[in-house]
Amino acid sequence: TGIEQQTFQERETLIVDSGSTDETLEIAGKFDVRIVNIDSREFTFGKSLNRGIQEARGRYIVIISAHCYPVYPDWLEQLLKPFENQRVAVSYGKQRGADSNHFSEHQFFRTSFPDTSQPDQGQPYTHNANAAIRRSLWEQHPYNEQITGLEDLAWSSWAKTQGYSIADVPEAESVHIHEETIKQVHNRYRREAIAMKQILPESHFSIRNMIGMFIQKSISDLIQAQREKIFWKEFIGILRFRLVQYLGTWQGYRYSGKIDQKLHRQFYYPPGSLTDKIPEFRTIEPIRYTAEE
Repeated sequence: TGIEQQTFQERETLIVDSGSTDETLEIAGKFDVRIVNIDSREFTFGKSLNRGIQEARGRYIVIISAHCYPVYPDWLEQLLKPFENQRVAVSYGKQRGADSNHFSEHQFFRTSFPDTSQPDQGQPYTHNANAAIRRSLWEQHPYNEQITGLEDLAWSSWAKTQGYSIADVPEAESVHIHEETIKQVHNRYRREAIAMKQILPESHFSIRNMIGMFIQKSISDLIQAQREKIFWKEFIGILRFRLVQYLGTWQGYRYSGKIDQKLHRQFYYPPGSLTDKIPEFRTIEPIRYTAEE
């Protein structure tokens, strides 16, 4: 219902479904949406994006993960505003976690998605959990369907090489829900590291990098937990999350085999569900969600 409550009304809504077994399609049937189906055996993030965009009719493509929901009713307006500049290829909004997210992931969102806008950021970073792209550029360069993740980074890197800009729009805020087990966290970072190695073959992540990043990020998280007076509550969780994060990254960089069907199934479909998280930094009234929506 967050999309239904948007102030920007000239839109169409598509859901790309790869064989969901929950009530996704039943819920979607209550709204004005089109369903685009994709075989789960063929699923990659790049392929699902390309299939959805092929079916869409708009000049601008807004992408939001199944694990996300917009916070404010002007989310679409804010996300599309940067495209008034013809050199903007992609915009992406701020993300914050839900109560179910790991403490360390909240720190990732806080540092990766600051409250300050960047209409033309220097680095090619973007995040397709909450983003918009210019369709005409996608027609020139569709998403990579072969890599196991980070297809957004690969696409934005291409856009930067073509002289286009990337806009960071914190006002276009979404809540990104992860209810992952530690095993699933490990799997996600391993998958993304395999993709990073494919995107940047010259990149490396050594044991020394793994140990150094584990120590650095763990200390940073523990300091923040101390500030929030939840040090002992989060102590084990922080160490465990950061360990599997960088262990998975190291293992992904070391992987040199093929992405067979077994590995493909292991890599995808993390769980997600609705929760309530209302940030406070904007003056506009946020969308009020209920458990049934």
